[in-house]
Amino acid sequence: MADRIPAPDLLPRHATRERLLHWLVAVAFVFAAASGLALFHPALFFLTNLLGGGPWSALLHPFVGLAMALAFGLFALPLWELNRLTAGDRIWLDRLRDVVDNRDERLPEAGKYNAGQKVLYIATVACVALLLLSGLLLWRRYFSGFFAVGVVRFAAVVHALAAFVLVFATIVHVAAAVWVKGSIRAMTLGTVTLGWAYKHHRAWFREMTRPSSGR
Repeated sequence: MADRIPAPDLLPRHATRERLLHWLVAVAFVFAAASGLALFHPALFFLTNLLGGGPWSALLHPFVGLAMALAFGLFALPLWELNRLTAGDRIWLDRLRDVVDNRDERLPEAGKYNAGQKVLYIATVACVALLLLSGLLLWRRYFSGFFAVGVVRFAAVVHALAAFVLVFATIVHVAAAVWVKGSIRAMTLGTVTLGWAYKHHRAWFREMTRPSSGR
């Protein structure tokens, strides 16, 4: 599917493939997290209604989790190089107070992704990898019978911890997208305004507006 050429006052931010995979991961995450939390504690059992009740949630949870991990891998792997931390990113992280107070003039110019987004990316990659590996060990129908009880119990602890960290990271991700006006447009329509790009990702803005960028 070809992306439409944006208007002169817009920059392409996320391609159609990226956006489709992002929203596929988001939908799968909602169902995986809800069913996982419901199975984790009786007080949250009502969340099983999203997947048709307790038995269906228990049956579908690992399959939904597997689909989420696969979609996330397809989404995240092409972005690996863009999310490597640099010396400028470390300065950005040291000045988080300036980030919160919107003192952008005191921050290093950000590329396509700023340091906060990169840390969130790395944390999400680690959590999804841990959830996938520990989830396979816990999948009683297919895998857990091959491992000692102690290993399976340890996998359960890792799975729970990784899930809670991922839920927290997702809340931060959503809050940041709402807080930074214009970010949601990037992942729905695929474009951002020139002003948004200049304000939040100035190094990327310069790269995209150079004559040699092919824009």
